Amino acid sequence: THYLIVFGFFKQLDQIIIHQQVELLEAILGTETSSKYAIKNHLGQIIYFAVEENDCFDRNLCSPIRSFTIRIADNMGREVITVNRPLRCNSCWFPCCLQELEVQSPPGTIAGYVVQNWDPFLPKFTIQNESKEDVLKIIGPYATCGCFEDVDFEVKVLNEVSTIGKISKYWSGFVNNVFTNTANFGIQVPVDLDVRIKAVMIGACFLIDLMFFEKSLDGL
Repeated sequence: THYLIVFGFFKQLDQIIIHQQVELLEAILGTETSSKYAIKNHLGQIIYFAVEENDCFDRNLCSPIRSFTIRIADNMGREVITVNRPLRCNSCWFPCCLQELEVQSPPGTIAGYVVQNWDPFLPKFTIQNESKEDVLKIIGPYATCGCFEDVDFEVKVLNEVSTIGKISKYWSGFVNNVFTNTANFGIQVPVDLDVRIKAVMIGACFLIDLMFFEKSLDGL
């Protein structure tokens, strides 16, 4: 019954905001700690919380290619989505080591996958359903730094002709970003998109953050 309520709530969403909660210790010392996120609706109301699980070795020596499990729970602490990503090489020159993650919703039940596609110029991903059938494409820009402007990864149909949504990295909190390297993302999808694919889109957002933005402000 609980998951029917969760899926019913997801069915109403066409915009999801993900905001990283930065630990004070990490902000001051630059030490990587387990990432925590607030997941909000278009009104800014917190609907879920997410916590990344891994060990100190992974975060400090393997980032941003580290493996992780992200557990997403509702306001009652009940886990509703689990995102699993294995440790893989992060290089466009090794197509056999492209990124892939699995999304479960409810935990223990496959909702779908996010699979990186090899391309020499653009970030490209395929969203797959629980049977590993292709559903949607995600295509990013040639340059993801954005010069502190918003960066959009377009969500497209499989033939890549029509755009139906986007995953956006927001740089609006410039000062906060410079000092904390915090992540702020927005996901826009059709309201009638399958609720399981909406859950997979959240996993895609976490993967994009880790691959392209987690270390984007280091050295400033």
